[in-house]
Amino acid sequence: MLKRLSSKRASGPGEIGAGGWHSADSPRRPRTVDNSKRTPSGEGPTPATSDAEKRSLVLLRFSGDITTKAPPTRRRFLQRMGANIKDALKSLGIDHKTTRTHDRFFVEFPSHQEDSALGALANVFGVQSLALVEKHAWTCLDDIVEIGERIFRDAVRGRTFAVRARRVGDRRAIPFQSEEVQRRLGSALLPGAKGVSLNSPEQVAALEIVPGEAYFFGQNIRGRGGLPLGCEGSAVALVSGGFDSPVAAWLMMKRGVALDYVFCNLGGRAHQLETLEVMKVISDRWSYGTRPHFHAVDFDDVTRDLQEKVTTRYWQVVLKRLMLRTAELIAAERDAAAIVTGDAVGQVSSQTLQNIAVISSATTLPILRPVVGLNKDEIIGQARDIGTHDLSAKVGEYCAMVPSKPATRATRAQIDAEEHDLNRSLLERAVSERTVFDLRTFDLKSLEKPEIQTSEIPRDAIVLDLRSKAAFQGWRYPDALFLDFPNALRVYSQLESGRSYVLYCEFGLKSGHLAELMQR
Repeated sequence: MLKRLSSKRASGPGEIGAGGWHSADSPRRPRTVDNSKRTPSGEGPTPATSDAEKRSLVLLRFSGDITTKAPPTRRRFLQRMGANIKDALKSLGIDHKTTRTHDRFFVEFPSHQEDSALGALANVFGVQSLALVEKHAWTCLDDIVEIGERIFRDAVRGRTFAVRARRVGDRRAIPFQSEEVQRRLGSALLPGAKGVSLNSPEQVAALEIVPGEAYFFGQNIRGRGGLPLGCEGSAVALVSGGFDSPVAAWLMMKRGVALDYVFCNLGGRAHQLETLEVMKVISDRWSYGTRPHFHAVDFDDVTRDLQEKVTTRYWQVVLKRLMLRTAELIAAERDAAAIVTGDAVGQVSSQTLQNIAVISSATTLPILRPVVGLNKDEIIGQARDIGTHDLSAKVGEYCAMVPSKPATRATRAQIDAEEHDLNRSLLERAVSERTVFDLRTFDLKSLEKPEIQTSEIPRDAIVLDLRSKAAFQGWRYPDALFLDFPNALRVYSQLESGRSYVLYCEFGLKSGHLAELMQR
């Protein structure tokens, strides 16, 4: 019996507001998971129920990207999608049974876990839409009309509606036309409804009829479409925790690319933890069927070498090239075929078209830039949609490497000359000594947050202002001393020990980073 209907899209486990449709009572079947069993066209599983537990049945429709593939490719994609569906439900501890027909999946699970299951299934890439289903036997058209009237009458009461009926399978074994079903069931539902609207109904009464059985569908829940995650191989994504790189990563996952994440740590443990939190959301909510790893590379020595040897206006371009080389080294270890970045043309000085061309020459791997043509507001809107916005909004920009007058049209010859004296072994060592986190199993609570913040300034503390000279001259904390950040990184070990120091900067990343180094 229909309990609730919702047209909302499920955006994550436990987030959807749809209730459920539940099967008629029938003998309970063993709880098994079967992702390989196939049934003839138009057939699906019968939900098992008992007095102790009711079972829900959901229909998953494939995206058009899958249905248009050649048969061998389609089989491979659907095998991958079936494994991803299994992983999505298993990760939430949901007992389930999955059955595949030629053009859809049927998934059965306990009704009390319906909301969580629907949320997870809607986030499996390759799923175009899903709907809860009731399955009933019929012997004549009157049976279908009677059952459909009982199921849909509450949903259409006081609303405009349309009946959508479809015959599936051996139509010769169905002694009536779809139009006849629509006309008869529509007439039965009309007395309690506001009226019929074939073009824009407030409620759709949808059903499919196979020989001897009929499926009655709840409201469609929109999936994300795309390709099953992992079917297009793997890549590494450079991430910083801001809005752009998580969205870029998600868009490539939607196209079937499994990802590892490379984080070149410029801002210390606090910055690393913030970025880990963002990518943990991507992993837990969207990475079903894969095991993404987060590679944290300490860039302290690399950036110090850069600042000492590279002309200031070229810092950003050279830094981005070093990050690409880092990603390339890790990609080789992980057998990844490409690098993903969150670059958008013209968004910052290093992302002018000329600079992007020079930066790209640092690696021979393909560089995928899925947000390259998006406006910032479009990227932020996408971040809200995938669940990373609020965490990304808290991640500060590491401004210590942003010069006041950066180069916007660097040439390859200029950058080759700037990089000539860099110590390349520092980058190789940083990669070899990186920290790797398995995002699907890693518990963020196991990481201790650095205790570097203070709510008050001790009387005898020395206050250091790490902002720009112009900002310091415009306003400063009383008796604060100016110390530009590059110089601070060189001299902090020479500061008087036994004294208390309070540091501040524009966003907290530079001061937090230096405080960590001083605490060591």
